Amino acid sequence: MNPSRLLSVLVENRPGVLNRVASMIRRRGFNIDSLSVGPTEDESVSRMTIAVHVGRQQAEQATKQLTKLIDVISIDDITELRGVSHELLLIRMNAPVGQRTELLQVVNVFLGRIVDIATSSLIVEVTGTTEKIDNFVELMRPFGIKEVARSGAVALVRGDQARLSLVDLGIDAEPDGRPALVRAAGDQTTGDI
Repeated sequence: MNPSRLLSVLVENRPGVLNRVASMIRRRGFNIDSLSVGPTEDESVSRMTIAVHVGRQQAEQATKQLTKLIDVISIDDITELRGVSHELLLIRMNAPVGQRTELLQVVNVFLGRIVDIATSSLIVEVTGTTEKIDNFVELMRPFGIKEVARSGAVALVRGDQARLSLVDLGIDAEPDGRPALVRAAGDQTTGDI
C-alpha cells in the first residue's frame, strides 16, 4: 500500500482553481486523502496542501501535470523534506458527568482544548500531526464519538529548504495586485491537460 505524498501547491487566488486542481488529480485516478486551501501572506496567492495516496512515481507524474495548469505558480512534493505538518480536529464526544474526569485526562495528554460543553456532550479541539490526530480519535472511541470534523494537513518546509518568497519564484505583481508569473522564453503553459 502506498503512503500518502504531501504536495504543497501555490496557486493564483481565483475562482475555479480548486476545481481545476482537484479535477486533474481525479482524472488521473489518484485518491486525495486531504486537501486544505488557504490564503498566503499575499492575498492574490493561495496555498493548497494536498495529501494524495500514491507512490513516488505517481506523485512525480501528478506534479508535472499540475505544473501545466495555468493558475499553478509552484508545486513541491514535500513528503521527504523536513517540515511541519498539522491538522485540526474538532470532535463532539458523549460526556456524561461520571466520565468527564477520565475524558479530560486524555484530552490534557494530547494538549487538547475544550471549546464547547453541554449537559451530556462536549467538543474538543486538538491540533497536531496526522498520526497524533488518528491516535486521539482511536482513544476517544470508547467514550462515544458523536461527530468529527478534520481540516486535513497544512504544511510548511522547515528552514532553508523552503521556498518562502514569491520573488524567489520569479513572480511579480500585476497592476491589479495579482501575481504575474515570469516564465522563461518559450515556456508554454495552458489550462488544458
